[in-house]
Amino acid sequence: MTAILALEDGTVFKGTSIGAPGTRTGEVCFNTSMTGYQEILTDPSYKGQIVTLTYPEIGNYGVNPQDVESYQPHVSGLVVRELSPIASNFRSRQTLPDYLKEHGIPGIARIDTRALTKRLRVQGAMKGVLTTELSADDAVDAARAWHGLVGVDYVKEVTCAQPYVWDENGDDCPTYYDLSQLQLNPGLAHLPPVAYRIVAYDFGIKYNILRRLRERGFGITVVPATTPPEDVLKLKPDGVFLSNGPGDPAAVTYAHEAVRGLLGKTPLFGICLGHQVLGHAVGAGTYKLKFGHRGGNQPVKDLTTGQVKITSQNHGFAVNSDKLDPKEIELTHINLNDGTCEGMRHKGASAFSVQYHPEAAPGPHDATYFFDEFRKEVERAAGPR
Repeated sequence: MTAILALEDGTVFKGTSIGAPGTRTGEVCFNTSMTGYQEILTDPSYKGQIVTLTYPEIGNYGVNPQDVESYQPHVSGLVVRELSPIASNFRSRQTLPDYLKEHGIPGIARIDTRALTKRLRVQGAMKGVLTTELSADDAVDAARAWHGLVGVDYVKEVTCAQPYVWDENGDDCPTYYDLSQLQLNPGLAHLPPVAYRIVAYDFGIKYNILRRLRERGFGITVVPATTPPEDVLKLKPDGVFLSNGPGDPAAVTYAHEAVRGLLGKTPLFGICLGHQVLGHAVGAGTYKLKFGHRGGNQPVKDLTTGQVKITSQNHGFAVNSDKLDPKEIELTHINLNDGTCEGMRHKGASAFSVQYHPEAAPGPHDATYFFDEFRKEVERAAGPR
Protein backbone atom coordinates (compact mmCIF):
# COMPACT_ATOMS: atom_id res chain seq x y z
CA MET A 1 0.00 0.00 0.00
CA THR A 2 1.25 3.47 -0.88
CA ALA A 3 1.63 6.05 1.88
CA ILE A 4 2.24 9.81 1.70
CA LEU A 5 4.02 12.13 4.09
CA ALA A 6 3.08 15.75 3.38
CA LEU A 7 4.59 18.83 5.04
CA GLU A 8 3.01 22.23 5.50
CA ASP A 9 5.54 23.81 3.13
CA GLY A 10 4.17 21.68 0.29
CA THR A 11 6.89 19.02 0.31
CA VAL A 12 5.53 15.52 -0.34
CA PHE A 13 7.26 12.16 0.15
CA LYS A 14 5.70 9.02 -1.32
CA GLY A 15 6.62 5.61 0.06
CA THR A 16 5.34 2.26 1.31
CA SER A 17 2.89 1.91 4.18
CA ILE A 18 4.33 -0.14 7.06
CA GLY A 19 1.68 0.50 9.69
CA ALA A 20 -2.05 0.96 10.05
CA PRO A 21 -4.02 2.49 7.18
CA GLY A 22 -5.54 5.91 7.77
CA THR A 23 -4.58 9.55 8.21
CA ARG A 24 -2.78 11.18 11.14
CA THR A 25 -1.56 14.73 11.69
CA GLY A 26 1.39 15.78 13.81
CA GLU A 27 4.60 17.75 14.07
CA VAL A 28 7.25 16.07 11.92
CA CYS A 29 10.54 15.72 13.81
CA PHE A 30 13.60 13.48 13.67
CA ASN A 31 15.49 11.30 16.15
CA THR A 32 19.12 10.32 15.52
CA SER A 33 19.24 7.27 17.82
CA MET A 34 20.53 4.05 16.31
CA THR A 35 18.41 1.82 18.56
CA GLY A 36 15.43 2.16 20.86
CA TYR A 37 12.59 2.57 18.38
CA GLN A 38 10.20 0.74 20.72
CA GLU A 39 11.02 3.09 23.58
CA ILE A 40 10.53 6.07 21.26
CA LEU A 41 7.13 4.83 20.10
CA THR A 42 5.87 4.41 23.67
CA ASP A 43 7.36 7.58 25.18
CA PRO A 44 4.38 9.84 26.04
CA SER A 45 6.57 12.88 25.29
CA TYR A 46 6.06 12.11 21.57
CA LYS A 47 2.31 12.68 21.74
CA GLY A 48 1.29 14.72 18.68
CA GLN A 49 4.48 14.02 16.70
CA ILE A 50 5.36 12.11 13.54
CA VAL A 51 8.83 10.74 14.25
CA THR A 52 11.48 10.25 11.57
CA LEU A 53 14.27 7.84 12.51
CA THR A 54 17.52 8.78 10.79
CA TYR A 55 19.20 5.39 11.19
CA PRO A 56 18.80 3.70 7.77
CA GLU A 57 17.37 0.33 8.86
CA ILE A 58 14.74 -0.05 11.56
CA GLY A 59 12.85 -3.02 12.99
CA ASN A 60 15.60 -5.66 12.89
CA TYR A 61 15.19 -6.74 16.54
CA GLY A 62 11.39 -6.65 16.64
CA VAL A 63 9.21 -5.68 19.58
CA ASN A 64 8.87 -7.15 23.07
CA PRO A 65 6.56 -6.41 26.03
CA GLN A 66 9.38 -5.57 28.47
CA ASP A 67 10.89 -2.53 26.75
CA VAL A 68 7.83 -0.31 26.49
CA GLU A 69 7.98 3.04 28.30
CA SER A 70 4.23 3.37 28.88
CA TYR A 71 0.93 1.56 28.43
CA GLN A 72 0.71 2.21 24.66
CA PRO A 73 2.42 3.97 21.72
CA HIS A 74 1.87 7.74 21.65
CA VAL A 75 3.47 8.86 18.37
CA SER A 76 1.19 10.05 15.60
CA GLY A 77 3.25 8.24 12.98
CA LEU A 78 6.62 6.65 12.17
CA VAL A 79 8.92 7.42 9.23
CA VAL A 80 11.87 5.17 8.28
CA ARG A 81 14.20 4.65 5.33
CA GLU A 82 14.19 0.86 5.25
CA LEU A 83 12.17 -1.61 7.29
CA SER A 84 14.02 -4.80 8.17
CA PRO A 85 12.29 -7.80 6.55
CA ILE A 86 12.97 -9.96 9.62
CA ALA A 87 13.02 -9.48 13.40
CA SER A 88 15.97 -11.46 14.73
CA ASN A 89 16.23 -11.38 18.54
CA PHE A 90 15.45 -13.96 21.22
CA ARG A 91 13.36 -11.37 23.10
CA SER A 92 11.25 -10.44 20.08
CA ARG A 93 7.57 -11.31 20.31
CA GLN A 94 6.22 -9.25 17.41
CA THR A 95 7.38 -7.47 14.27
CA LEU A 96 7.40 -3.70 14.18
CA PRO A 97 4.77 -3.43 11.37
CA ASP A 98 2.40 -5.75 13.28
CA TYR A 99 2.90 -3.66 16.42
CA LEU A 100 2.08 -0.45 14.54
CA LYS A 101 -1.02 -1.99 12.99
CA GLU A 102 -2.20 -3.38 16.33
CA HIS A 103 -2.12 0.10 17.85
CA GLY A 104 -3.46 2.01 14.84
CA ILE A 105 -0.22 3.88 14.15
CA PRO A 106 0.53 4.69 10.48
CA GLY A 107 4.07 4.31 9.18
CA ILE A 108 5.94 4.97 5.98
CA ALA A 109 9.15 3.44 4.57
CA ARG A 110 11.21 3.75 1.40
CA ILE A 111 11.53 7.53 1.50
CA ASP A 112 14.69 9.65 1.59
CA THR A 113 14.89 10.28 5.34
CA ARG A 114 18.19 12.13 4.93
CA ALA A 115 16.56 14.67 2.61
CA LEU A 116 13.63 14.99 5.03
CA THR A 117 15.94 15.50 8.00
CA LYS A 118 18.00 18.12 6.19
CA ARG A 119 14.79 19.96 5.32
CA LEU A 120 13.65 19.92 8.95
CA ARG A 121 17.05 21.18 10.10
CA VAL A 122 16.94 24.09 7.65
CA GLN A 123 13.24 24.98 7.86
CA GLY A 124 12.55 23.73 11.39
CA ALA A 125 10.07 21.14 12.61
CA MET A 126 6.92 21.35 10.52
CA LYS A 127 3.30 20.32 10.69
CA GLY A 128 2.65 17.23 8.62
CA VAL A 129 0.23 14.51 7.61
CA LEU A 130 0.92 10.79 7.19
CA THR A 131 -1.81 9.15 5.13
CA THR A 132 -2.80 6.17 3.04
CA GLU A 133 -6.10 7.84 2.09
CA LEU A 134 -5.60 11.43 0.94
CA SER A 135 -4.19 12.82 -2.27
CA ALA A 136 -0.94 14.76 -2.06
CA ASP A 137 -2.72 18.12 -2.39
CA ASP A 138 -5.33 17.24 0.23
CA ALA A 139 -2.62 16.00 2.59
CA VAL A 140 -0.70 19.29 2.29
CA ASP A 141 -3.92 21.21 3.01
CA ALA A 142 -4.59 19.03 6.06
CA ALA A 143 -1.05 19.65 7.35
CA ARG A 144 -1.48 23.41 7.05
CA ALA A 145 -4.85 23.26 8.83
CA TRP A 146 -3.54 21.36 11.88
CA HIS A 147 -3.26 23.43 15.07
CA GLY A 148 0.32 22.40 15.86
CA LEU A 149 1.98 22.01 19.27
CA VAL A 150 2.41 25.59 20.47
CA GLY A 151 -0.10 26.47 23.18
CA VAL A 152 -1.54 22.93 23.28
CA ASP A 153 -1.81 20.92 26.51
CA TYR A 154 -1.18 17.27 25.66
CA VAL A 155 -0.33 16.37 29.26
CA LYS A 156 -3.98 15.91 30.20
CA GLU A 157 -4.28 13.30 27.43
CA VAL A 158 -1.45 11.09 28.70
CA THR A 159 -1.50 11.51 32.50
CA CYS A 160 -2.99 8.86 34.78
CA ALA A 161 -6.63 9.18 35.81
CA GLN A 162 -6.10 8.25 39.46
CA PRO A 163 -3.15 8.08 41.87
CA TYR A 164 -1.41 4.72 42.13
CA VAL A 165 1.57 3.12 43.86
CA TRP A 166 4.29 1.99 41.47
CA ASP A 167 5.56 -1.59 41.59
CA GLU A 168 4.96 -2.36 45.25
CA ASN A 169 6.01 -6.00 44.75
CA GLY A 170 8.98 -5.41 42.45
CA ASP A 171 7.37 -7.18 39.49
CA ASP A 172 8.12 -4.32 37.09
CA CYS A 173 11.79 -3.90 38.02
CA PRO A 174 13.39 -6.81 36.12
CA THR A 175 16.55 -8.43 37.40
CA TYR A 176 17.85 -10.93 34.85
CA TYR A 177 17.11 -13.03 31.78
CA ASP A 178 16.43 -16.75 31.98
CA LEU A 179 18.10 -17.81 28.72
CA SER A 180 16.77 -21.36 29.03
CA GLN A 181 13.22 -20.03 28.81
CA LEU A 182 14.05 -16.90 26.80
CA GLN A 183 12.05 -14.69 29.12
CA LEU A 184 12.51 -11.95 31.65
CA ASN A 185 12.31 -12.91 35.32
CA PRO A 186 11.33 -10.15 37.73
CA GLY A 187 12.05 -10.19 41.42
CA LEU A 188 12.91 -8.23 44.52
CA ALA A 189 16.38 -9.70 45.08
CA HIS A 190 18.26 -6.72 43.67
CA LEU A 191 15.96 -3.99 44.99
CA PRO A 192 16.77 -2.15 48.22
CA PRO A 193 14.05 -1.82 50.84
CA VAL A 194 11.87 1.26 50.59
CA ALA A 195 13.51 3.93 52.73
CA TYR A 196 11.69 7.03 51.52
CA ARG A 197 8.27 7.74 50.10
CA ILE A 198 8.02 10.19 47.24
CA VAL A 199 5.28 11.52 44.96
CA ALA A 200 5.82 11.54 41.19
CA TYR A 201 3.80 13.91 39.05
CA ASP A 202 2.70 12.09 35.90
CA PHE A 203 3.03 14.57 33.06
CA GLY A 204 3.68 11.59 30.77
CA ILE A 205 6.08 9.60 32.91
CA LYS A 206 8.28 6.83 31.49
CA TYR A 207 8.45 3.43 33.16
CA ASN A 208 12.23 3.46 33.24
CA ILE A 209 12.20 6.62 35.37
CA LEU A 210 10.01 4.82 37.87
CA ARG A 211 12.33 1.81 37.80
CA ARG A 212 15.39 3.98 38.47
CA LEU A 213 13.68 5.70 41.38
CA ARG A 214 12.59 2.38 42.91
CA GLU A 215 16.14 1.06 42.55
CA ARG A 216 17.30 3.95 44.77
CA GLY A 217 15.04 2.88 47.63
CA PHE A 218 12.07 5.10 46.85
CA GLY A 219 8.49 4.01 47.28
CA ILE A 220 6.56 5.96 44.65
CA THR A 221 3.01 7.24 44.55
CA VAL A 222 2.20 8.50 41.06
CA VAL A 223 -0.39 11.27 40.88
CA PRO A 224 -2.25 12.93 37.98
CA ALA A 225 -0.72 16.06 36.49
CA THR A 226 -3.50 18.32 37.81
CA THR A 227 -3.08 17.28 41.46
CA PRO A 228 -2.96 20.43 43.66
CA PRO A 229 0.16 20.89 45.80
CA GLU A 230 -1.82 20.75 49.03
CA ASP A 231 -3.06 17.26 48.13
CA VAL A 232 0.53 16.17 47.50
CA LEU A 233 1.70 17.60 50.84
CA LYS A 234 -1.10 15.72 52.64
CA LEU A 235 0.69 12.52 51.59
CA LYS A 236 3.74 13.76 53.57
CA PRO A 237 6.25 12.84 50.85
CA ASP A 238 9.98 12.85 51.47
CA GLY A 239 10.38 14.33 47.98
CA VAL A 240 8.52 15.10 44.77
CA PHE A 241 9.51 14.12 41.24
CA LEU A 242 8.41 16.10 38.16
CA SER A 243 8.22 13.88 35.10
CA ASN A 244 8.75 14.22 31.38
CA GLY A 245 5.78 14.79 29.10
CA PRO A 246 4.49 16.14 25.77
CA GLY A 247 3.40 19.43 24.30
CA ASP A 248 4.04 23.05 25.12
CA PRO A 249 5.27 23.57 28.71
CA ALA A 250 3.73 27.05 28.73
CA ALA A 251 0.26 25.50 28.37
CA VAL A 252 0.35 23.47 31.62
CA THR A 253 -0.19 26.41 33.96
CA TYR A 254 -1.65 24.16 36.67
CA ALA A 255 1.73 22.42 36.87
CA HIS A 256 3.56 25.75 37.23
CA GLU A 257 1.29 26.64 40.16
CA ALA A 258 1.78 23.22 41.74
CA VAL A 259 5.57 23.57 41.69
CA ARG A 260 5.37 27.07 43.16
CA GLY A 261 3.31 25.60 45.98
CA LEU A 262 5.89 22.89 46.63
CA LEU A 263 9.13 24.87 46.36
CA GLY A 264 10.92 24.99 49.69
CA LYS A 265 8.53 22.50 51.32
CA THR A 266 9.99 19.26 49.95
CA PRO A 267 12.92 18.28 47.71
CA LEU A 268 12.10 18.49 44.00
CA PHE A 269 13.71 16.77 41.02
CA GLY A 270 12.54 17.36 37.45
CA ILE A 271 13.34 15.71 34.12
CA CYS A 272 12.53 17.10 30.64
CA LEU A 273 9.03 18.65 30.89
CA GLY A 274 9.50 18.65 34.65
CA HIS A 275 12.61 20.78 34.10
CA GLN A 276 10.64 23.16 31.89
CA VAL A 277 7.79 23.37 34.41
CA LEU A 278 10.31 24.32 37.10
CA GLY A 279 11.62 26.97 34.70
CA HIS A 280 8.13 28.47 34.45
CA ALA A 281 7.62 28.22 38.21
CA VAL A 282 10.69 30.39 38.84
CA GLY A 283 9.74 32.95 36.19
CA ALA A 284 12.10 32.03 33.35
CA GLY A 285 9.60 30.55 30.92
CA THR A 286 10.35 28.54 27.79
CA TYR A 287 10.62 28.97 24.03
CA LYS A 288 10.32 26.63 21.05
CA LEU A 289 13.50 25.28 19.49
CA LYS A 290 13.87 25.28 15.72
CA PHE A 291 13.97 21.49 15.36
CA GLY A 292 14.50 20.26 18.91
CA HIS A 293 16.96 17.83 20.46
CA ARG A 294 16.06 14.20 19.85
CA GLY A 295 18.59 11.39 19.94
CA GLY A 296 21.15 9.59 22.05
CA ASN A 297 24.24 11.64 21.26
CA GLN A 298 23.68 15.14 22.68
CA PRO A 299 26.80 16.55 24.44
CA VAL A 300 26.08 18.31 27.73
CA LYS A 301 28.62 20.18 29.86
CA ASP A 302 28.33 20.22 33.64
CA LEU A 303 29.30 23.79 34.52
CA THR A 304 30.06 22.84 38.13
CA THR A 305 32.71 20.24 37.22
CA GLY A 306 33.62 20.93 33.60
CA GLN A 307 32.78 17.34 32.66
CA VAL A 308 30.97 16.52 29.42
CA LYS A 309 28.36 13.78 29.28
CA ILE A 310 26.70 12.20 26.24
CA THR A 311 22.96 12.26 26.81
CA SER A 312 19.65 11.04 25.44
CA GLN A 313 17.17 13.81 24.71
CA ASN A 314 13.69 14.36 23.39
CA HIS A 315 12.35 17.89 23.57
CA GLY A 316 11.23 20.69 21.29
CA PHE A 317 11.15 23.49 23.89
CA ALA A 318 13.87 24.91 26.14
CA VAL A 319 14.05 26.93 29.35
CA ASN A 320 14.97 30.56 28.70
CA SER A 321 18.26 30.75 30.59
CA ASP A 322 18.54 34.52 29.94
CA LYS A 323 15.57 35.02 32.27
CA LEU A 324 16.87 32.88 35.13
CA ASP A 325 17.53 35.04 38.19
CA PRO A 326 21.18 34.31 39.09
CA LYS A 327 20.44 35.24 42.71
CA GLU A 328 17.84 32.47 42.86
CA ILE A 329 18.80 29.89 40.21
CA GLU A 330 22.15 28.41 39.24
CA LEU A 331 22.55 27.30 35.62
CA THR A 332 24.32 23.95 36.03
CA HIS A 333 24.37 22.36 32.56
CA ILE A 334 24.41 23.56 28.95
CA ASN A 335 24.11 21.87 25.57
CA LEU A 336 27.43 22.10 23.74
CA ASN A 337 25.76 22.14 20.33
CA ASP A 338 23.72 25.30 20.84
CA GLY A 339 24.35 26.54 24.39
CA THR A 340 20.79 25.98 25.60
CA CYS A 341 19.88 25.33 29.23
CA GLU A 342 20.19 21.64 30.15
CA GLY A 343 20.15 21.83 33.93
CA MET A 344 19.57 24.16 36.86
CA ARG A 345 19.44 24.23 40.64
CA HIS A 346 17.54 26.44 43.05
CA LYS A 347 19.86 28.22 45.47
CA GLY A 348 17.31 28.73 48.24
CA ALA A 349 15.37 25.48 48.10
CA SER A 350 16.13 21.83 47.49
CA ALA A 351 15.14 21.72 43.82
CA PHE A 352 17.07 20.77 40.69
CA SER A 353 16.28 19.60 37.18
CA VAL A 354 17.77 18.44 33.89
CA GLN A 355 16.44 18.74 30.36
CA TYR A 356 17.71 15.34 29.21
CA HIS A 357 17.00 11.72 30.23
CA PRO A 358 19.29 10.13 32.85
CA GLU A 359 17.07 7.03 32.81
CA ALA A 360 17.62 6.56 29.06
CA ALA A 361 16.90 3.12 27.67
CA PRO A 362 18.70 1.73 25.75
CA GLY A 363 21.17 4.48 26.71
CA PRO A 364 23.56 6.23 27.02
CA HIS A 365 23.87 5.91 30.79
CA ASP A 366 26.31 8.76 31.53
CA ALA A 367 23.74 10.68 33.58
CA THR A 368 22.16 7.99 35.79
CA TYR A 369 23.89 9.52 38.80
CA PHE A 370 21.14 12.14 39.02
CA PHE A 371 18.90 9.58 40.72
CA ASP A 372 21.60 9.14 43.35
CA GLU A 373 21.76 12.92 43.71
CA PHE A 374 18.01 13.00 44.36
CA ARG A 375 18.43 10.31 47.00
CA LYS A 376 21.08 12.47 48.71
CA GLU A 377 18.81 15.51 48.60
CA VAL A 378 15.99 13.54 50.21
CA GLU A 379 18.33 12.10 52.84
CA ARG A 380 19.53 15.58 53.76
CA ALA A 381 15.97 16.79 54.17
CA ALA A 382 14.43 13.76 55.88
CA GLY A 383 17.46 12.27 57.62
CA PRO A 384 19.12 8.89 57.06
CA ARG A 385 17.01 5.73 57.30
